[in-house]
Amino acid sequence: MTQFKLNGRDVSVESEDDTPLLWVVRDELGLIGSKFGCGAAQCGACTMYLDGQPIRSCVTAVSDVSGKEITTIEGLSGKVADAVRDAWVKLDVVQCGYCQSGQIMAAAALLSDNPKPTDDDIDGAMTGNICRCNTYQRIRAAIHVASDTLKA
Repeated sequence: MTQFKLNGRDVSVESEDDTPLLWVVRDELGLIGSKFGCGAAQCGACTMYLDGQPIRSCVTAVSDVSGKEITTIEGLSGKVADAVRDAWVKLDVVQCGYCQSGQIMAAAALLSDNPKPTDDDIDGAMTGNICRCNTYQRIRAAIHVASDTLKA
């Protein structure tokens, strides 16, 4: 049995130790906001936070999170998260939406560490997040809007 905190709530699961966290969260715990994209930590659709740091949950074994705090898109909160979500809506970033939970998680992590990122900072932080609809310019613009909101 593996025990951890998920979005501030204590959970226990009886999965095999090597089961990817993504499948445990989606299939056993019912939170489906984080998506499966590639299974190789290359696309970012499965991004969650482990003790506040972004991880790829498709390659993170559930046993690796024992006793730790996991945050999914459903549990992402606070002024940075609100600024990012508001900017996403304001600029109509989403096209198909499949990658967006991972994009938002990565953007919020960036702005938490660097509230005034340059284009190069944004491109570097978002490199591991693939958008098949190619909304990268809107994503970058939304991160700047969220940054401006946080400054105000």
